[in-house]
Amino acid sequence: MLHLIAGRMGSLVARRATVALTTSSARMASHGSEVSETVDMSRPMYWDRLDTPLPDKAYKDELTAADKSLKQKEKGPWSQLTNEEKIALYRLMFNQTYPEMKQPRSEWKTIVGGIFIFMGFTGLVVWWQRVYVYPPRPRTFDDEWQAKQLQRILDMRMNPIEGFSSKWDYEKGQWK
Repeated sequence: MLHLIAGRMGSLVARRATVALTTSSARMASHGSEVSETVDMSRPMYWDRLDTPLPDKAYKDELTAADKSLKQKEKGPWSQLTNEEKIALYRLMFNQTYPEMKQPRSEWKTIVGGIFIFMGFTGLVVWWQRVYVYPPRPRTFDDEWQAKQLQRILDMRMNPIEGFSSKWDYEKGQWK
């Protein structure tokens, strides 16, 4: 019996998967002009990372005429280059320096803001539930009710040996 149910469930799942795949491929074929660009992950890519000092390729691929002349000047002695030219050559190869990569980000502000928004929304939900969902507080929580209940316990002399009434002095009318 269990074998039959498992077989039927398996065929049902297989049929649904086949229908889903055929309809999604038909939908993809109808959007021929809206195909997104694919990225060839086998080609070298650029990234700024502290743990990997040399990326696979330079930051700038297409060089301008000024950049090309600077690259030709780079092949000569570096003592003839000015500091600005050295920085420009560095910026051709890298986007950020190590101090720029190590700079603290202001990402924490977004996280703290999201936490405050979440807490505020949660507070509004709790307030809404307290006002509109939960029933009113029982009358037994009122101070007046509790005072009457205490007086009733003392009047009935409940548990006079070890309990609540044992701490009340009935002659003086006060707590011992």
